[in-house]
Amino acid sequence: MGSALVAGLLKANWCSPSDLAIVQPSSPKREALEERFPGVKVLDQVSKNDVNEQTGAVLCVKPDHAEAVARNLSSAGVGRLLSVVAGLSTQRLEATFKNSVPVIRSMPNTPVLIGEGVSAISGGEHCVAADLEWAESILGAVGTVVRVPERYQDTVGALSGAMPAYLYMVVESLIEAGVHQGLTRDLATSLVVDTFAGAGQLLKHSGESPEQLRFNVTSPGGVTAAGIRMLEQRALRAAFLEAVASAAERSRQLGR
Repeated sequence: MGSALVAGLLKANWCSPSDLAIVQPSSPKREALEERFPGVKVLDQVSKNDVNEQTGAVLCVKPDHAEAVARNLSSAGVGRLLSVVAGLSTQRLEATFKNSVPVIRSMPNTPVLIGEGVSAISGGEHCVAADLEWAESILGAVGTVVRVPERYQDTVGALSGAMPAYLYMVVESLIEAGVHQGLTRDLATSLVVDTFAGAGQLLKHSGESPEQLRFNVTSPGGVTAAGIRMLEQRALRAAFLEAVASAAERSRQLGR
């Protein structure tokens, strides 16, 4: 996710490469990042010499490392923080800083890799409009940004954050269904993946609701109706409701 954000910022000309720095403790990974992003500073750790009170940081680490890294950023004097760490509240991260540093929490999803991500942001206690605009400008370089109250962040992570995995699982299953019906795997993959991409674009740009678009494809007593009847019998909707609820609860657990 961190690499995707760097790539998106550079592609959008958000700043020059020399204005960015990546902190990566692993030497082999640092070398790979230096090769991928010429001109961007790649550090093994951040120090006071690398930042000033105007410096903002993006925290993109595993939840169990987040608070330790945030304390290091506090010691270095970072002036604001955008966290893309699952489950961790702004309050917990604010507590790692010595001063009243603005913390913005977000949960992007993986389509940021191609500049088509969706991110929701929430400001902590010390945030003002300029801090949210700063975070929005970063995440807006790699997709769409919405603002939500922080109490919804666990649900956002369980829905749009995890949603690519849910959809890929549907795609996997449909490809397998085509193979079971006698199609070659290559042909089934082409049919499913291209239809998936096209249907998404139609949903985004047609102005019609998903219910209406589904209705448009479903002739009474037809082929699609037979397939949908089976999905309803297998409680597909309930499965998605339970999946999002379970993922949201896991996000809440990570933040405790």
